[in-house]
Amino acid sequence: MPRVVPPVSSALLALVLASDAMAQPSDGTFASNQRFLPKDGEVLFRSICQGCHMPEGQGATGAGKYPALARNEKLEASGYPVFVVLNGLRGMPPFGPYLDDEQVAAVVNYVRSHLGNDYQDKVSPDDVKAVR
Repeated sequence: MPRVVPPVSSALLALVLASDAMAQPSDGTFASNQRFLPKDGEVLFRSICQGCHMPEGQGATGAGKYPALARNEKLEASGYPVFVVLNGLRGMPPFGPYLDDEQVAAVVNYVRSHLGNDYQDKVSPDDVKAVR
C-alpha cells in the first residue's frame, strides 16, 4: 500500500531554494541557493525525487497523488521523463531551472534503469538540451 505524504507546492520549493538562510548540506546537495550540485543520478533522485515519489519509487497518495516511478511503463519513451523533470506536470514543480542538462539526463537515466525499470537506452545532455 502506498505511503501517504503531504504535498509539496511549487511555491514552497521555490521559497526553500531561494532562501539565503538555508545552509548547504555536508553532502553538497546545493551548489548555491539556486542550483543543485550533484551530477550522479541516484544522488539526485535521493535528494529531490524520493521525498514525493518515495525511496523505492512506489509513489504515494494523500493530500496529493505522487505517481509511482517504479515499474512505470510511461518511462519507456525517454522524452517523457525529460519533459516532466524540466517542466513539471500537475502538482510536480519544474526542476529545469535548478538542474543542468547533465543532471537531468543523469536522474532520468537512473529512474529509467532502476526501481524495477529496465529501459537501457540512455538520455544524453544533448537530448535534454533539445527539449529545453
